[in-house]
Amino acid sequence: MTIKTRITELLGIEYPIVQGGMMWVGRAELAAAVSNAGGLGILTALTQPSPDDLRREIERCRSMTDKPFGVNLTILPSVNPPPYAEYRKAIIDSGITIVETAGHNPKEHVEDFKAHGIKVIHKCTAVRHALSSERMGVDAISIDGFECAGHPGEDDIPGLILIPAAADKVKIPMLASGGFGDGRGLVAALALGADGINMGTRFCATVEAPIHERIKQFLVENDERATNLIFRSLRNTGRVGKNRVSDEVVEILKNPDAKFENVSHLVKGADGRKALETGDTEAGLIWAGQVQGLINDVPTVDELIKRIVGDAKTIISDRLNGVLK
Repeated sequence: MTIKTRITELLGIEYPIVQGGMMWVGRAELAAAVSNAGGLGILTALTQPSPDDLRREIERCRSMTDKPFGVNLTILPSVNPPPYAEYRKAIIDSGITIVETAGHNPKEHVEDFKAHGIKVIHKCTAVRHALSSERMGVDAISIDGFECAGHPGEDDIPGLILIPAAADKVKIPMLASGGFGDGRGLVAALALGADGINMGTRFCATVEAPIHERIKQFLVENDERATNLIFRSLRNTGRVGKNRVSDEVVEILKNPDAKFENVSHLVKGADGRKALETGDTEAGLIWAGQVQGLINDVPTVDELIKRIVGDAKTIISDRLNGVLK
């Protein structure tokens, strides 16, 4: 038995469960496993050093699954930005049919993707941004609540409010993101008006996630309090796992005169990658959400998705039906 929503119909997947794009984590092993299990796996374009490397990673993923999968392209302001247009061309030339965009000013990319018949899901952290993206012509929205890993925006609105607030106004299909990791969350998301869920941190704690086992255990051992919000004073809030590095970043930025330059040596992407690959939990930032408090094991992706779907069906058929008299 499947769970049919507007998201499953739009994306051609069995279950309304999408793996979000994650830097250094969104590789073929994980994306293919999610797609094979009935969800939508997503490769992270900028994890690959070059557009040609992305082309090769797409082909590698195709060798592992014949199910739909997508590619994430995150557009962030930078002094030396990556060649976004070349990555976009690699995605288009490779015949990808689903793209997750995130970040600032995606219009140029969305228009090109849409011109080539690609379905676009755009990640947003506010209702106003979701409506702007809908006007831009994206096919679906992924709305990120304050609980999420990564950048939750500056409004601090948790999913319990943000999801139904967006559902009241957005007409296109919508994924709920931030804090999701089990069947209870899937049912809640559907009840709040979403058409499915987007999970990042939970998929990191799976057998197929291409990161070190000690990082997976770090996520299992942490609870819902074990995150830090960094860059608050810089108006670029990020939620990361609590460790020595993120504690130090928070402490330095308590100084009202502190600037990004004061913490740049602590937040290098290369150090975060080192942490994920070596298992040194103090080597750099480890991006993780509050859903850590709901992660108690490291199953295979297939086991996780089957569990989520099975639990969701039980909650709907037994618990919820049981309260109706």
